Amino acid sequence: MRRLLRPLAGLRRRSKLLELLLAALVGIATGAGVADESSVLPAGAGLLVGPGVALVLLHLRRRRPLVPFLLTVAVSAVALGASASLLVTAYALARYDDRWRVRAGCAVLGVVAGSQVWTGPRLDEGVALVATALFAVLLPGAAGAVVCARAQLMAALRERAERAEGERESMAREAVLTERTRIAREMHDAVGHRVSLMVLQAGAIEVAARDADRVEHLAGEVQRAGRQALDELRQMVGVLRDGAEHAPLAPQSGLPELPRLVADSRAAGMAVELTGPPVDAEPVDPGVGRAAYRIVQEALTNAGRHAPGATTSVVVERPPGRLVVRVVNGPPPAPSSGSPGGGYGLTGLGERVRTLHGTLRAEPRLDGGFVVEAEVPA
Repeated sequence: MRRLLRPLAGLRRRSKLLELLLAALVGIATGAGVADESSVLPAGAGLLVGPGVALVLLHLRRRRPLVPFLLTVAVSAVALGASASLLVTAYALARYDDRWRVRAGCAVLGVVAGSQVWTGPRLDEGVALVATALFAVLLPGAAGAVVCARAQLMAALRERAERAEGERESMAREAVLTERTRIAREMHDAVGHRVSLMVLQAGAIEVAARDADRVEHLAGEVQRAGRQALDELRQMVGVLRDGAEHAPLAPQSGLPELPRLVADSRAAGMAVELTGPPVDAEPVDPGVGRAAYRIVQEALTNAGRHAPGATTSVVVERPPGRLVVRVVNGPPPAPSSGSPGGGYGLTGLGERVRTLHGTLRAEPRLDGGFVVEAEVPA
């Protein structure tokens, strides 16, 4: 955008030089006209009137273009030779004042003043004077109107281009924020679940310290969960570093991976039961299946953190056109010492479900347990 607007700065500098030159010409023409023998003003008045008109033109040509024009009209009414100054002031009026009524009225006034019809010239002289006045007023006025219209068009195009660039930048920022939120949600759901399993398994190792076989098994599970967490972190870092087009992505988990997810939770010491999905159910959209997997994953993570030792049930149902996922955990056998968490997991689940035009319910139960239920189109 700056490259497109840079030439305009040079045009503005050249325009100022041109305006200075025109103002000088106006001053010379006005002064010469006032000093003409046909003028009713004293001969020395041109030394004052000419520079005065030039200064007024320079100072008010943009903000008050009507004032220089009326001044030159007044001078032309008493000094015929000063009509040449109407060339510049008529142009300035039409260039910087886009009111058509003002333009039309000033055109008539300028022609009348420039032709000096009240002096009673002969017919041939009158025709020549009127033609000169028309040339001095209408032609530069038309040129000024054209330049004004072009300037307004360029300003509108420039504003539209700047607005479009602003919208593109806003869309780019929004896309970055959306992608950042998505990555944060994926890291929370995937890595957070693995780390929670590792914490549960480490606690189980402490309890089973006297059972060497049990300790060995749990230590292997901790190692496997840690390795999976590192793999998922490495994959996400690769996406951030290399871009989604080149980073190797592992297949995304969905409904078929739910049994494995439940088995991992059982291996960590949780009491989890899985019901569904129906064997003969139709496959769901990958996005829906991935969301269902993340919902169960987050619910199991929260159950293991806030209700360790409680029984948890996972139910997947397929009513016509819908997919229902329900995770219910009972009250913890003993008060939990786990961290309260920041609530980002449930917030992320709500965003996922809303993206799929579904509904999410996450609330405590009367018996002290907790339920997470999502229903999405499938």
